[in-house]
Amino acid sequence: MKSDPRNLLRIAGVETPLIGFYDAPDPAPFEPVVQPAPRSRVCVFAFYERWLEGQTLHITRERCGCRGAAHWLFGVETRSRQSFVEFLVDDEGLKSSHGLMEEWLDHSSPYRQEHPHILIGPLVAGQVGYLKTVTFFVNPDQLALLMLGAQYDSGPDDPLPVIAPFGSGCMQLVTLFEDLSIAQACLGATDIAMRHHLPPDVLAFTVTRSMFERLCALDERSFLYKPFWARLREARGNQGPGGGRLRG
Repeated sequence: MKSDPRNLLRIAGVETPLIGFYDAPDPAPFEPVVQPAPRSRVCVFAFYERWLEGQTLHITRERCGCRGAAHWLFGVETRSRQSFVEFLVDDEGLKSSHGLMEEWLDHSSPYRQEHPHILIGPLVAGQVGYLKTVTFFVNPDQLALLMLGAQYDSGPDDPLPVIAPFGSGCMQLVTLFEDLSIAQACLGATDIAMRHHLPPDVLAFTVTRSMFERLCALDERSFLYKPFWARLREARGNQGPGGGRLRG
């Protein structure tokens, strides 16, 4: 992958580092890394501030934080199927009935890990072979821009360029993509259980490698250089997430 996102990020005013999801044999190239405490049930997104500081979250089957990440990222069963359904429906209220949750589970599969280490953090040069997805953390205006970009090269018979399926925050990073080889994006950070780890005006936009390449290839013919985006930025006073002034 030979993709340079700098121009896209400049025009979009995205200053938050891009976050990669890596499935790798060795965590050493991703230093500095941080891991969940042993036997802790901490959420993946509790490390958001660490990502902004340049650190990478390193998780494994034995040390992955919450039960949700254990199941959806590693296929580790931490409870019975019945207990899982009762927790999701009766305790969390995420579906209207046990039957609907059963159906959803029947159609959902954990991510199939290729290597012993999952690493989530800033993009690392030389590790693209292990990169599965890239996540933009953006405000609603920037999300709209990226959604338009994801659909720029998409035809009516192509796979959906943007999906927004039901699932946990960590699932939205990789698990909910049925085929990581196609150009596709997932609207993320919509799981209210993890949103308290993020600023209130920030959502996630996670893309496969091929979709990342498409976004980085947007040129002068595209909407990035046309009046709509310039007018929107002017209307916002060039303000980014949290009131910071946008670049460019």
